[in-house]
Amino acid sequence: MFTPDPIPRPAGPPASSTPLKDYLDHTALGVDRGYAVLPRSLLENMPLPWQQHMAHLMAEFHRAYAHLNWPLYRVVPSRHEKLVDLDEDQLAEVGAMVEIDSDGELVYRERNGARIENPETRTVLVSCLDPIPSEHANANQSTPPRGFPRPHQQQQQQSQFPPSGSLPKQSPHNW
Repeated sequence: MFTPDPIPRPAGPPASSTPLKDYLDHTALGVDRGYAVLPRSLLENMPLPWQQHMAHLMAEFHRAYAHLNWPLYRVVPSRHEKLVDLDEDQLAEVGAMVEIDSDGELVYRERNGARIENPETRTVLVSCLDPIPSEHANANQSTPPRGFPRPHQQQQQQSQFPPSGSLPKQSPHNW
């Protein structure tokens, strides 16, 4: 029933006591220092078993923290940009302005008037259009984008001939 051999230790590093923190610290998808954002349109398009698991986890999470005074969150899709690459509206959004000094050089300033040193190396977060498809996206739009449309003549030529090269063989069990 029992073997005298030692129990084999699993290969790899020991399991973390903070697995979610470790994961969020090493991903950039929808994560900043304080929040992890999951696009609702993608969550609602996950396979049904995933949705069931996610709904269960979120219900447990909300039950556990229901006693907190939850605010409404407004999520703004954003991207990192160099300060010197922003237009006036974007500068205003991040609380900065640009002016020309008496020497004719551009000077970047904080909202309070303090000069921003080395603006060419400063990266800021500015709002952008949301690249994640939503429930209101055009049903004919392909995701991810497949590049620029081909001229009409090339599309006809390609549709008349099968693609060159052979297709990989697939097992009927890999669908």
